[in-house]
Amino acid sequence: MPQAVADQPECWPTLPLDSWKDTCATLHLWTQMVGKVRLKLTPLVNHWWNVPFYVTARGLTTSRIPYGGRAFELWFDFIQHRLVLETNDGITKELALSPRSVADFYQEFMGMLRSAGIEVKIWRMPVEIANPIPFDQDRVHASYDPASVEKFWRILLSVAAVLTQFRSGFIGKSSPVHFFWGSFDLAVTRFSGRRAPERPGADAVAREAYSHEVSSVGFWPGGGDMKNAAFYSYMAPEPQGFKEARVRPDAAYYDKQLGEFLLNYEGLRKAQSPTASLLEFCKTTYDAGANLGQWDRGALER
Repeated sequence: MPQAVADQPECWPTLPLDSWKDTCATLHLWTQMVGKVRLKLTPLVNHWWNVPFYVTARGLTTSRIPYGGRAFELWFDFIQHRLVLETNDGITKELALSPRSVADFYQEFMGMLRSAGIEVKIWRMPVEIANPIPFDQDRVHASYDPASVEKFWRILLSVAAVLTQFRSGFIGKSSPVHFFWGSFDLAVTRFSGRRAPERPGADAVAREAYSHEVSSVGFWPGGGDMKNAAFYSYMAPEPQGFKEARVRPDAAYYDKQLGEFLLNYEGLRKAQSPTASLLEFCKTTYDAGANLGQWDRGALER
């Protein structure tokens, strides 16, 4: 990763949540519609790895989705601001990303699928958000600011590059660097190889996601009690002493309510080298958790 380029200010733009919270909420819901199509049509892969998106040079993609004897892909283009549908038999459709209600977007999106001969029913209720409204009834969320979305995507590109570098040092089981549309975050997860004790009160989603011991790190644009974008790192299950561990950079801290180490994005982007600081956060939080959790690091790392 050419540090002189990756650390340029344009690679880490400022993006306070208040400056685009309405657009963020609307885009989150649009991505959930698209993600639910992938969820519906793909077989379950361990830890729900069949549902996330992947960062591309233009935005986010579902990657290939099978449909009978056909295949298609849906991708968000954050340069020309459109949702594109491409099929293996040469059909291309697109839907403009512009201000309009979630209900209208839902009708247009499902119509675009049908026009390409793709019939799919999805659960219309959003997930992992407060006070959800069914997609086809939501006329509350209707914002789209292209400039803010471009900044968000630019951040995802930078973060994905660092997480990919971090992932490269691990030869044990690891997730791809992927974007979860439910929680609206970009993450990579390492596994110790051992099964985890069942989480008390866990639903089916959490039981599958955390069936094995994990160390996860990622980026989230903010929301709820988190007023701004941040990086996070956690262990599940959390080993004793993890919350007291000394990690870097110095601005990182443990949030007892969330049970995670956090590093505020706005502080990181002002660092002399944001890429080096983020990699340091990834490495030191993992080191602390893996040592305290007695992971077999000699067998898991290069």
